[in-house]
Amino acid sequence: MSRRQLNVAVVGATGVVGRQAIEILEERKFPVAGMRFLASGRSAGQTLSFGGELVAVENLATADFRGVEVVLSAPGSSVSREFAPKAVAAGALVIDKSSAFRMDPDVPLVVPEVNPHDAARHKGIISSPNCSTIPLVLALWPLHRQYGIRRVVVSTYQAVSGAGRKGVDELLGQTAALLNQRPAEVKALPHQIAFNVVPHVEVFRDDTEGYTTEEVKLVEESRKIMGLPELRVSATCVRVPVLTGHSESVNVEFERPASPEAVREVLSAAPGVRVVDDPAAAEYPMPLDAAGGDEVLVGRIRADRSAGNALNLWLASDNTRKGAALNAVQIAELVFGVGPVQLSVGG
Repeated sequence: MSRRQLNVAVVGATGVVGRQAIEILEERKFPVAGMRFLASGRSAGQTLSFGGELVAVENLATADFRGVEVVLSAPGSSVSREFAPKAVAAGALVIDKSSAFRMDPDVPLVVPEVNPHDAARHKGIISSPNCSTIPLVLALWPLHRQYGIRRVVVSTYQAVSGAGRKGVDELLGQTAALLNQRPAEVKALPHQIAFNVVPHVEVFRDDTEGYTTEEVKLVEESRKIMGLPELRVSATCVRVPVLTGHSESVNVEFERPASPEAVREVLSAAPGVRVVDDPAAAEYPMPLDAAGGDEVLVGRIRADRSAGNALNLWLASDNTRKGAALNAVQIAELVFGVGPVQLSVGG
């Protein structure tokens, strides 16, 4: 039986995540009947390739979404808030990667391997989580089901691609300048990122008591996805001079005893996770190895000697793939029943 063919639109098609979404749709042979690319007026008229054909980029500001069944959305939050209701009114399902709707109680926030059934209650919009939240919950969820999580302390080491193309360009430009004994120009990020580490991802707000919006997202989104509104989570988010691949140091305190050996076994069976944990052979997760892959790599699994029922782990994942574009495509596969995880909630 042939799979249902869908009319698809990618919003923010010329950006880092949009281009990645297009590649993943092709890689996974998503059943596309018709494809449309939309972006800002600055990008309108460009052409992008899909299925061996060139497709012209349309101006999002004047787009008509009639006939579109699923929109993969990767613009900024303000743009999503403006166009998404129009697309829904035209009959489309919007899978949005921005933070615009993530904490809206009427909008599901979905990681298909963790909470697929939440997608069933969508009202036209499904949110995809932050690129540091997704790998965290993929590792935590199977452990919570087995041992019960009491508290989490997480520190992220986030690649510059998390700040978009401008972040990538800034790291490359600063590195070239400094190696040629020229001053590093700072524009996109708060400080020089080349040969530096900056404990400042997104913005500090007065109402977050010294936390950045990225850190608040990590806490609140994890609670919503796992259905644990009272989960104690402390987060510190750091930008590092890596092009692609977010890493995270995670300390987890459990309700019940959990040995490193047992945790390795649980994670080895978890969907979307691959255990890479042989320190004696210098094998552990690194962003360089995670880049271009779809799995969250987890390793350095070891007991926390300072606390009972606690352990440490280290993870790495490609922030533009599973952390962004891939998760959105997987949600579409889930809703329309065209992927490995299926749920009859769409169409």
